[in-house]
Order: sequence, then C-alpha cells, then structure tokens
Amino acid sequence: MTPDIQAFLAEHRIHEVECVISDMTGIARGKILPRDLFLAAGEMRIPKSVLLNTVNGQQPDNGPFVGDTDPDMVCLPDAATVRVVPWAAEPVAVVIHDCQEWDGRPVQLSPRAVLRRVLALYERQGWKPVVAPEMEFYLVARNTDPDVPLKPPIGRSGRAETSRQAYSIDAVNEFDPLFEDVYDYCEKMELNVDTLIHEIGAGQMEINFFHDHPLGLADEVFFFKRTLREVALRHDMFATFMAKPIAGEPGSAMHIHQSLVSADTGRNVFSRDDGSASELFMHYLAGLQAYIPQLMPMFAPYVNSYRRLAPFMSAPINVRWGHDNRTCGLRVPKSGPEARRIENRVPGVDVNPYLAMAATLACGWLGMRDRLQPTEPTADSAWNVSHELPRHLEDAIEAMRACEPVKEVLGEHFVDAFCAVKELEYATYNRVISSWEREHLLLLV
Repeated sequence: MTPDIQAFLAEHRIHEVECVISDMTGIARGKILPRDLFLAAGEMRIPKSVLLNTVNGQQPDNGPFVGDTDPDMVCLPDAATVRVVPWAAEPVAVVIHDCQEWDGRPVQLSPRAVLRRVLALYERQGWKPVVAPEMEFYLVARNTDPDVPLKPPIGRSGRAETSRQAYSIDAVNEFDPLFEDVYDYCEKMELNVDTLIHEIGAGQMEINFFHDHPLGLADEVFFFKRTLREVALRHDMFATFMAKPIAGEPGSAMHIHQSLVSADTGRNVFSRDDGSASELFMHYLAGLQAYIPQLMPMFAPYVNSYRRLAPFMSAPINVRWGHDNRTCGLRVPKSGPEARRIENRVPGVDVNPYLAMAATLACGWLGMRDRLQPTEPTADSAWNVSHELPRHLEDAIEAMRACEPVKEVLGEHFVDAFCAVKELEYATYNRVISSWEREHLLLLV
C-alpha cells in the first residue's frame, strides 16, 4: 500500500474502505473492507466477468471475453482517487482501483484502461487532451412504481414546477438546501464543480466541471453521480441521469468540451501562432464527424438514450459543426486562440464517463492520424438537416462492431465485449410490453 493512502486513512481516522471499479455501464462495483484488512491486502481480487454486467444485472456469455473458468483479476488502488465518503455515519473512504491481469497488463475490458489506452496515443505525440464536462440531470419526486411517469419534486415553496424555467435563479433557489449539501459534499470529495444553472426542463439542472485531464475528470464524474443521488435521497427526492426521463421534456446531456495542448509548451495546438485555427483542429473536428456515428453505443448506451436525440429538443440529430451554434452536434464556442475548443453535444448524461471521454478522444485522434477534412461550418439551424446518427441502439451496435478503425484504437477485445453487453440489454428490453402497446393495441387491433 502506498504511503499516500496510509497517511490519508490515518489522518481521517478511516474505519472502512470502499474499493470500487467501474463496470461497462458506469456502475460502481467492488468490496467494502475494514481499514486494517485493506492495508494488509494491498489489492482487491474480483471476477473479471463483473465488468460485463448489464445495467439490469445480467451478463452475456462471458467465456469468449474472460475465459471459461471466470478467473479473478487483480485490482490495485489508485492513490490519486482516495476520498472521504461524506454521507457515511462513520469515517469511510472510497478509492478507485485499476484492473490488472496476473502478469501486470491492464484488463482490456476495464473502462478506465480503455481511456488510458487512448490517452497513451496522445502522450506518444507529446499532446495532452483537456476536457470539461457539463452534466445535466433531473430532480424528480420519489417514485417507487416504474409504471408511473416521473414528476418534478416539491420545492421550498411547497409547489412543484409546472413550466420550463431555463436559467431561472428563483427556480434553483427552490432547492437551495439540497444544493448547499451538494456543494458541501463535492468540496469534501474534492470534486471541482463550477457553475450551477437551471436547465430547460421542469426540475432539470446542470452542473459544470472545471477543465482538466480526462482521466481525473472521468473519476470525478463517476464520484459525482453517486454523490448527487445520495444528496437527493436525503432530501426526499430522486436525482436521475437518465437521458430522457420525462416525456415531452428535453433530455439530459453530458456535453464534453475538448482541446489539445503541447506537453512541452502548454500551448493550445488547435490554434496557430497568428490565432487562426490549426490544421490539427480541423482534422480533429473531422474525426468527430466521421466516427461519432460509429461510436454511438458509447455516447448513447441505452434504448432510452435515443429518445433524447430529437430535433427541436435541444439535442443534436447530426454531426454538423458551427461557430457558437447549439443546433449542431459539434459546437465551437467563441473564444480566444488559447481557449479554442470543440464541444461534443452528442453524449447523453447516462454514459459511462470513462468510455464517453475515450470515445470522443478516439474520434479526434483518428481524424488527426488520417488527416481528415471536415465539412463547411453550418451557419443556420442544423435541426433542419436529416438524421446523421443511428436512431436506435440496435443499429448503433451494428455500426460500432463493423468499424475497424475503432477496434484498432479502443481494442477489438473490448469492442466485441462491449457490444455483447449492449446486445443483451437490448434483448431484455425488447421482451417488455409497454403501456403504449396495452393502451392502443389491446382492444383496437
């Protein structure tokens, strides 16, 4: 065990340690160990097949991906991720682990390893990606019956929102006690959250993160989702990161701002010395246009995700790009040369943060490697453009599995396993008979 972790546990008088990894869905899996056992063990052993869990707790045939004996993997704590769990009754720590094979190689199925693999491509070129996620989510009233539609929660006034209140300060103030706890917990967990706003939907909010290294920010998003859900429960409501939780309301995204700096000079390589956009910037942008449609299961991982991607609902249906154009899938915000960046508006907030960041960086990498050229910028509304993204999860899985450049960058073993997980989720969804079918088909056909 590293001295940093030992010192942290001693300083905070930790009794237990939550040892966690992210599976492919982004759910935290792992073990809770007493402090002394955690220190003595120095590692966590857990079946490799845990990474293959679907969101509803099933697994595809895992033999081709982990072997017929379902062996353990070795999970080692990353000292940079150790945090205090602020809502625990006694002093508890949480630490994210890296998944390794017995010979020390990274487990290819691990989302954290997939992101590291993509980042290594940039490192070999002397580049450092910088990202900043914007996370939209809904606060909703407690709901224990999945057949009942979700509703906005009751605020301080005793009333629920009945209309859209985009950027309303008063609408945010309705939930001041909750957000005071959110910021308190985030401070204790060292999560670098920035702006809080009320989004378009009733009960829909957005919290932005300061720009930073992709791996560290993926860790923070991983922690933040759990933190927000815990705070909401303590205020007698739910926080949901579903992409489209309420019919008729806008969906929730995790927009990812991304730029690229030189590891040697710290300069933004998306800009030339004269302040204009560089060739690398254009190639990166073209890579996003070319490969986002091939990687949609990592940006829109569930059937529900595709309900969000609809025109005139503040979500993109294509991969057009434009200057400060929010109708495009790819927006280039107004900025100075040192802050030149691209906002990928396609990902839903239901993504696994490690995989969404790996995917968007992989797209940009392929564009730069192959010197792709983007389309002309879109100056008017891109909602009038035809769909350029898969409309259903099944089509998206087929496109991802067939894309050889994606397999090369992310790893063929991972792509095959990830698609198998998504196919099983889609198959289980397809067996559900919806309320729409009962309402319109039961007595009319």
